[in-house]
Amino acid sequence: MEEKPRVVVARTRRAKPIGGDFRFEAGMALPGALAGFRARAWQAWQAQPLPSVADEPWRRTDLRNLPAAEFRLPGEGARRNLPPVPEALLQSLAADRHGGQVVLLPGADAEGQGVSPALAARGVIFADLRTAEARHPDLLRRLAGQVVRPEEGKFAALAGALACNGVLLYVPKGVSVEEPLHSLLWGPGSGLAHISHLLVFVDEGASLTYIHEAASPDEAGDALAAGIIEIELAENASLRFVELQSWGRHVWNFNHERIRLGRGASLDWIFGAIGSRLTKNFMELDLAGVGASGRMSGFYFADGSQHLDHDTQQNHLAPHTSSDLLFKGALKGHSRSVWQGMIHVAPGADKTDGYQANRNLALSPDARADSIPGLEILTDDVRCTHGATVGQLEKEPLFYLNSRGIPRQEAERILVEGFFDPIMQRIPFEGVRRRFQQSIASKMV
Repeated sequence: MEEKPRVVVARTRRAKPIGGDFRFEAGMALPGALAGFRARAWQAWQAQPLPSVADEPWRRTDLRNLPAAEFRLPGEGARRNLPPVPEALLQSLAADRHGGQVVLLPGADAEGQGVSPALAARGVIFADLRTAEARHPDLLRRLAGQVVRPEEGKFAALAGALACNGVLLYVPKGVSVEEPLHSLLWGPGSGLAHISHLLVFVDEGASLTYIHEAASPDEAGDALAAGIIEIELAENASLRFVELQSWGRHVWNFNHERIRLGRGASLDWIFGAIGSRLTKNFMELDLAGVGASGRMSGFYFADGSQHLDHDTQQNHLAPHTSSDLLFKGALKGHSRSVWQGMIHVAPGADKTDGYQANRNLALSPDARADSIPGLEILTDDVRCTHGATVGQLEKEPLFYLNSRGIPRQEAERILVEGFFDPIMQRIPFEGVRRRFQQSIASKMV
């Protein structure tokens, strides 16, 4: 037979422009102590193009349907014409009561009692961004941009330049905050851009539990959320950080987060994501001091057409450091999750112990999970392991429960809760576990 010539057909994705250009302007930045930092961030915003699927970190998250031209910053007093904060979101999740609470509202408004007088007398600072700029400008200027630089990404630059809401949290040397601190970013309103910046510094030998949640109701139209979270733990400091994302299904959500640990510092980072239309979240753990240790526990559940993309990085930058990451997610409908993880071990960071695992449960044939672990080891004498799985509910346990008279929907819920149990066991707070279990129940309907 005569051999036919090989024909190669190249297929390229036709570029579709994002829905108009953003209408933000430099003059929208708030004046105050961070004016210099915001000017630098605005320059970075102008210099960087919007990310596209041609960029490796964004290869699986397409922004071409982002209606950029629709978004505007909330005006002064915008909260008055928007849904109020549900009372349930103000309840303590980690103890009987808060040691302090800050509620961030549209239009740079804030509520809450801050910290208790006893904590304030010990030097603890817990304030919204506007209050912090008036009362603690030097501390703000010292911390802003030191852990997350605005040049790191388009949306990091946007948050640095135009954040109208945020938190400053400072715990002095040796202070142990027994009752948890809580902040809530409440972002109702379609067409609005909710932009935030959290700055946390836990000084030497200090410790606390801090819970932060970003939330909104489901609404028609689209909304934007962009944020930076910068957290630094000094030598032998300890932090439990609980982060919850429950945005409405109309929200395009972008975050750059990094926690840097000094010598002997320890971190327990608990993360839960159930909301948004689309999320792209960069989460980094920098183990910068000898003997630092960090644990990251992630929970996510997507349904409908939700798209959740979490990009995690465990950076071992010093010897004798350890990290432990476990992210577990479930998917229904036509939803999609992306997890990209990397353990990076720098030259000289020997005796590193790093672990990462991502487990996914696809509950419908049209759901999709992309799980991409990675290792980058540039030194010897380390122990680093990783793993990733994507699977479905097993038929045998489901049949067993059905045969015992348990309806299929209830049986599936029981099995999904069992799938998430390893994450629940890592959460020391009953209120947080209960919130996640309620999310599972609502998604399984």
